[in-house]
Amino acid sequence: MSDSEQTGEQAAKRTGQLETCQRCGRKQGLVGKYDIWLCRQCFREVARGMGFKKYS
Repeated sequence: MSDSEQTGEQAAKRTGQLETCQRCGRKQGLVGKYDIWLCRQCFREVARGMGFKKYS
């Protein structure tokens, strides 16, 4: 394997696929912006307490 090739684990880590929700452990639907790392369901439950506002 050359230096430019990546293993599957390295590629997944680069794309954020190894991250999980900090509350429930779910691996899909993650909100990773600002290093929040919550799934979208958990984010909806705690977003107001974190200072986010709903605009729609």
